[in-house]
Amino acid sequence: MKALFRSWRLAVPALCGLLLTVPAIAQPGPPIIQTRFTADPAPLVHDGVVYLYTSHDEDDATGFKMRDWLLYSSTDMVNWTDRGTVASLKTFPWAVQTNDAWAPQVIARGGKFYLYAPISVAGSPKNVIAVAVADRPEGPFVDVLGKPLIAAQDGFIDPTVWIDDDGQAYLYWGNPDLWYVRLNKDMTSYSGPITKIDRILDYQEGPWFYKRDNRYYMAFASTCCSEGIGYAMSDKPTGPWTYKGPIMDHDARATGNHPGIIDYKDGSYLFGFNYELNFAVTPIHHERRSVTVAKFTYNPDSTIPNLHWWDATSTPQLETLNPYQRVEAETIAWTSRISRNRDRSYSWQPGVTTAGAPRTGMHVTRTLDRTYIKVAGVDFGTTGPNRFFASVTNGVPGSAMELRLDRVDGPVIGTLQVGETGAAGQWTERVTPIEGAIGLRDLYLIFKGDGDRALFDFDHWRFAR
Repeated sequence: MKALFRSWRLAVPALCGLLLTVPAIAQPGPPIIQTRFTADPAPLVHDGVVYLYTSHDEDDATGFKMRDWLLYSSTDMVNWTDRGTVASLKTFPWAVQTNDAWAPQVIARGGKFYLYAPISVAGSPKNVIAVAVADRPEGPFVDVLGKPLIAAQDGFIDPTVWIDDDGQAYLYWGNPDLWYVRLNKDMTSYSGPITKIDRILDYQEGPWFYKRDNRYYMAFASTCCSEGIGYAMSDKPTGPWTYKGPIMDHDARATGNHPGIIDYKDGSYLFGFNYELNFAVTPIHHERRSVTVAKFTYNPDSTIPNLHWWDATSTPQLETLNPYQRVEAETIAWTSRISRNRDRSYSWQPGVTTAGAPRTGMHVTRTLDRTYIKVAGVDFGTTGPNRFFASVTNGVPGSAMELRLDRVDGPVIGTLQVGETGAAGQWTERVTPIEGAIGLRDLYLIFKGDGDRALFDFDHWRFAR
């Protein structure tokens, strides 16, 4: 069914997008990931960490161009670490290898992690639900069935899964209708019929099913287009469902949406997405989305308040970051590029991105001159560090990393000279003296060099005293 909406969703927003003013995004900005275009957030809390699985819009996407699923993690809800690609269409070789790696969800059970995702197969109808299994949240996820879990039917997309207190697991999915089935304990098969539920007011797609305080919730992307986020509640896992209203209003700035809701460290969080980064670089609507998150508090009667839109929400940092232990370079609160035009120095431009390597895993790349990484809430303590170490490779002559506090034009605490680093792919450690880093500060790592080329690759860093 999503495919049927494509031409309409691309045509109407394109006209709307031309009427929008390209936003200047104040830091840190609502999108929590800026190194990739991400959508369809599926948060999982496991062993004290939030693992955020997302779909991935390619940088050159105009319509839906999605080939893999990504993972990010955080313990403070502001700094997010890129964990790389956990699965792709190639995980399911029997599927059509096109651009249909749509909204996933991952759940843990019995020491295993189960990824449910909608993909396409040859023929019509073509939408199926697949499942892959991993031993760790980071994957790799492996296709264990060699075939769909849920056979093809139009609109069979956007799976969501929950395990009830009695151990019974339920899988919901669908656009524009909502379906469910009871999963067996192996989480890769089901028993009983596939059941379509009665229509929920304003439901479109992207369901998110969960239980909290003995009440069942079904959040969803509300009627296209534009899509907000609505929700319904029930006393039973299979309904009947009572529509409760919007969590996010329909908003012309977003044609799509997809909720993910968790409780974490005594707070409740709504994930979704918007198009702010797309519109920051072009006034034309493309399917290039950016995951967002907002903290909220349930009402006394267990209902969810209307948060209206992402620009009216906030997500405070839950804990400080320790700079005296290894920090992955791909741990980022915000990345952008400082404009040469000073009056636009706080508008968003594409910053660094990330890549994977067999030995080191994920690292930062595309470190062009004036790109930077912001790391939020760094606790330097009362005495502060006197040295800064960074692991780098592929350095070019004249490249450097400037360290500033609080702002892109804040006080300089040190400058790391990188320069040439030897053979391609050979990681080396650089060190520089540090002065003036005291207390709880935001840290800006600003990349400096000549020309418009990547200056070096960057794996991890730490301070010492």
